[in-house]
Amino acid sequence: MVTSYTLPEGFTDLDVFGLGTALLVEGLLGFCLNGLTILSFCKIHELRTPSNFLVFSLAIADIGICMNATIAAFSSFLRYWPYGSEGCQTHGFQGFVTALASITFMAAIAWDRYHQYCTRTKLQWSTSITMVTFLWLFAIFWSAMPLLGWGEYDYEPLRTCCTLDYTKGDRNFVSYLLPMAFFNFVIPFTIMLTSYQSVEKKFKKTGQNKFNTGLPVKTLLICWGPYSLLCLYAAVENATVLSPKLRMIPAILAKTSPAINAFLYGLGNENYRGGIWQFLTGQKIEVTQTDNKSK
Repeated sequence: MVTSYTLPEGFTDLDVFGLGTALLVEGLLGFCLNGLTILSFCKIHELRTPSNFLVFSLAIADIGICMNATIAAFSSFLRYWPYGSEGCQTHGFQGFVTALASITFMAAIAWDRYHQYCTRTKLQWSTSITMVTFLWLFAIFWSAMPLLGWGEYDYEPLRTCCTLDYTKGDRNFVSYLLPMAFFNFVIPFTIMLTSYQSVEKKFKKTGQNKFNTGLPVKTLLICWGPYSLLCLYAAVENATVLSPKLRMIPAILAKTSPAINAFLYGLGNENYRGGIWQFLTGQKIEVTQTDNKSK
């Protein structure tokens, strides 16, 4: 006898299947691309530089987002969340850690590129390792707070995945959201914007455009901007007045970031792309010495 599960409010069976399929595609594509970035860094000695360690760390965080999306896809195909309330808390925590780490690593890469192209300062291993360790611990700190009562994890509208509960919009949520968003989105965005603006001015002065300086900032805004706006909206208004389908769109957009980041920071990085090609084919190609030179 087949067990029947009630569909989440506002969704049809086709909606749940379609969103589950989108999550699965995002998860598997991002997993493959970032897995290639990680394996290439581990296998190709020339890629193991302090600057590329930031790209490697970003890929690790993005792999975590892909795992989170794949679990959500599996649950969507089941039409229910099979892991209970503790599984929901774990899923929300793991997703939040990797999401916050991914955003801050993008800012770290922007900061490094500023120094590479504007101050000609080369990143040292000690600085790179310290920065990566701090950013992971910083992401873990903010993600652990909802487990301790400051903020809360609960189901997304689809009820097959879990994240920060923005539906209550109470003082507990607002007091957590505002500092968390400031330190984990506003500051990284500002670092990226100012760093790439400085790099763009340097490129115009030298007449050499090494890469598209506007693309990383646009990617951050497209992937994570809608989710940030939804949470900020929930801080001042009742977010449940928005349709469940509309509230799922930001989550789906956010989970496209791992695949986009893999193209932008791995395959789009001339130095890193050469290492990936060597890993796949065994053929070494000559690249310039600049660590983060991108298209």
